[in-house]
Amino acid sequence: MGIPVLIIGKSGSGKSTSMRNCPGKDFGLINVLKKPLPFRGKIPKVETDKYEEIKRAIKGAPQKSFVVDDAGYLITNEFMRNHSSKGAGNAIYSFYNTLADEFWKLIQFVIDDLPNDKIVYIIMHEDTDDYGNVKPKTIGKLLDEKVTIEGLCTIVLRCTNNLSEHRFITQSDGNAVSKSPMGMFESVEIDNDLLMVDNTIREYYEIQNPKNINKEDAKHD
Repeated sequence: MGIPVLIIGKSGSGKSTSMRNCPGKDFGLINVLKKPLPFRGKIPKVETDKYEEIKRAIKGAPQKSFVVDDAGYLITNEFMRNHSSKGAGNAIYSFYNTLADEFWKLIQFVIDDLPNDKIVYIIMHEDTDDYGNVKPKTIGKLLDEKVTIEGLCTIVLRCTNNLSEHRFITQSDGNAVSKSPMGMFESVEIDNDLLMVDNTIREYYEIQNPKNINKEDAKHD
């Protein structure tokens, strides 16, 4: 059983920047939008917004940690390519169902089809509903009302800016969804360092990856 980790945030809040320490480590990247990373260094990547290609890449790659950035555009791209040709009535209803089904299946693939030492970080933009609740940005109501993406993930981190400093929020701070297991992180607000997060999650679940631990850190263990 793999571990899906949801990361949400506004544009410019540091979602992609959180990968800055991942080059040279045991990480792979699904680059949905084929956009350049906002830091120097390279992470082995596959550029695609096709679900089956993503699943094959993650399952077949040797890396233990994968990032799907920006996963929300899997839904948006499919919607923009096809919505004008679907007409109305049952056809458009079926189209929205398909959008939701495919994204749900991706998360279930992580949970059901991957080994328990594989972590997949699903990065999405955030949205605010009519009641002020912050949630992952989707299209249509099925993912929000029937599935609830954040409900499929034990760990949900929210990217925020604090005086131009990028941070991860690890627990709910009111109307914004954030959560993590008891005692996993030292505080509610932490540095948005995905490598540190990955090592912390692995230590908590006892699935450490020696390839991602600095020799200097290991000396103190």
